[in-house]
Amino acid sequence: MKKQIIFIHGGNSFESYEDYFDSLKNSNPSVDWFIYRKKWIDNLYKKLSGEFEIFAPHMPNKQNAKYEEWKIWFEKIMPFIEDEVIFIGHSLGGIFLAKYLSENIYSKKINAIMLVAPPHTDTSGIGSFKLKKSLDRIAEQCSEIHLFQSTDDLVVPAGEAQLYKRDLPEIKLHIFEDRGHFNQESFPEIIKLIKAMD
Repeated sequence: MKKQIIFIHGGNSFESYEDYFDSLKNSNPSVDWFIYRKKWIDNLYKKLSGEFEIFAPHMPNKQNAKYEEWKIWFEKIMPFIEDEVIFIGHSLGGIFLAKYLSENIYSKKINAIMLVAPPHTDTSGIGSFKLKKSLDRIAEQCSEIHLFQSTDDLVVPAGEAQLYKRDLPEIKLHIFEDRGHFNQESFPEIIKLIKAMD
């Protein structure tokens, strides 16, 4: 049986519907927001789908995400997951996994959790995804914990990685200088790390 990866994408979250509505009205998006570009999850699938079963659920309402809605949908995946799963969360997906695993006991053995540019507390736009004080349960449930952050990220400040390190000393930080918010076509470092986990 193939090993499994669950990838949770990012999104936006707001304190209120009014904040969300104001953001829609007042944002000034560039053309890049509307043009489809390959993402590193596409490349990850291409490179690893022979060895791994890759789940990439579309989480509910990603432009106005609510933690409880994501939690419900995430738990629908559980019956299909085996031991030694690898969780990957990008941006809001990263803080979702951190919050979920710090507040809940996952029923299967987790090989690794990989957080890519996850917000912690000093970032606006996390709404109901705010972390509780203790992240100890994450370390109790995961064999390996990795966090990827770039110092030139304009969405999630680079200092957020240090807040995770403070709250979760076991975490292995992978710091880059030129990846922005990791909206790139490939991510060879994460693929190499996953392949080395055999």
